[in-house]
Amino acid sequence: MATIETVYVGGLRTNNTHLQSGTQIITDAPTDNQGKGEAFSPTDLLATSLGTCMLTTMAIRTAKHGINLDDASVAVTKIMAADPRRVSEIVVQFKFTIKYTDEQKKLLEDAALTCPVYFSLSEKLVKTVDFGW
Repeated sequence: MATIETVYVGGLRTNNTHLQSGTQIITDAPTDNQGKGEAFSPTDLLATSLGTCMLTTMAIRTAKHGINLDDASVAVTKIMAADPRRVSEIVVQFKFTIKYTDEQKKLLEDAALTCPVYFSLSEKLVKTVDFGW
């Protein structure tokens, strides 16, 4: 069974529906590739999925250990390359409002660096992660 249904709606834009929840995301081609840049581009979603997967995996792991992850955030930067056009690097920068012990930091780092998206991305894609400790 499909997870997502994508419909091309014209103008280099798609409408994507998560079939289980009905939630929708619109994508638009970026301005540097003939689009309007009015929504997430497909490559923006690729970069977003790494940051959100890392943070979600950290939350799953910290909940098991009674560690508070509230207000943690991640800034994601996507770096493009040409020939062929692709994402060449994703930079992930974490920001934490809570001070953690060295043991907790290790647990957080391990969780982030073992998330499913991290392992699903090509080894050729540079993944730069800054935990900001």
